[in-house]
Amino acid sequence: MTELKGICTPVCTVFTEDGRKIDSSAFQRQLDRLLEAGVHIIAPGGGTGEFSFLTAAERKHVLEVAARHINGRAKLIAHTSAVMTEEAIEFAKHAEGLGADALLVLPPYFEGPSLDGVFEHYARVSKAVTTPVMAYNIPVHTGIDLDPEFYARLKQLPGIQYLKDSTGDFVRLQDLVASGVKVFVGGEPIMFHGLIAGASGCFWGTSNAIPTAAVRLFDLATAGDFAQADDLWRRLYRLNKFVWDHPFNPSVKAACNLLGGDVGVCRRPAQPLTSAEHAELEGIVASLEL
Repeated sequence: MTELKGICTPVCTVFTEDGRKIDSSAFQRQLDRLLEAGVHIIAPGGGTGEFSFLTAAERKHVLEVAARHINGRAKLIAHTSAVMTEEAIEFAKHAEGLGADALLVLPPYFEGPSLDGVFEHYARVSKAVTTPVMAYNIPVHTGIDLDPEFYARLKQLPGIQYLKDSTGDFVRLQDLVASGVKVFVGGEPIMFHGLIAGASGCFWGTSNAIPTAAVRLFDLATAGDFAQADDLWRRLYRLNKFVWDHPFNPSVKAACNLLGGDVGVCRRPAQPLTSAEHAELEGIVASLEL
């Protein structure tokens, strides 16, 4: 099985104007933007895809639409997290049936179990499928930190092959790389430096808005052209810092809409950016010079 590397875009889910349904046609247009830009990996139904605002049937539908539309033109990571292990296994088997290249799995969140329970959760999910699992560490939302010591235990499970680390902690990222972990950077402000440190790739929500520039950054960094890569990153940094410091999904969607996409707004009750926030974002976008 091919090792996963490169820019992974957790693609935005697009809704109809009233937010009641998924707009599959508009969703496919966003997939096309990413594919045309050469994005290496696409991850439907993740955090940036607003999975917590989707029904189980909608989550499966989004993945089915994406798998059919991508059709091997990029790698596919399926987000299959659930609080109940049985439901996570159901999502995992569904994704495996669609040919996903990896499964993105959070620890059970909201009053979750002890770390022994988290380990059991990952062990059962990874045993139920043959598709590689990417553990997803975002303790600000789960309340559980898959720190390097715990991940060293977790990666002894044969199915656990990757880690997405969204702490934004560059010291931790370097420690993970040094210990041989195949880690994807999940913190917007350290994407470039994560690549320099040796991360396998970037799991990059903002790349919905800047897919061509994101791929270019990866190409430059991995080719060792750090001067040009640094110049590009300096132009991209303010946008990524804005997304990191503001409501994440509304910021990604607003930036995408300003930069040629058409992904609408987040499903309620998530709120769009305020007028002042949107004006600040417009100024940042105008200064990108891409």
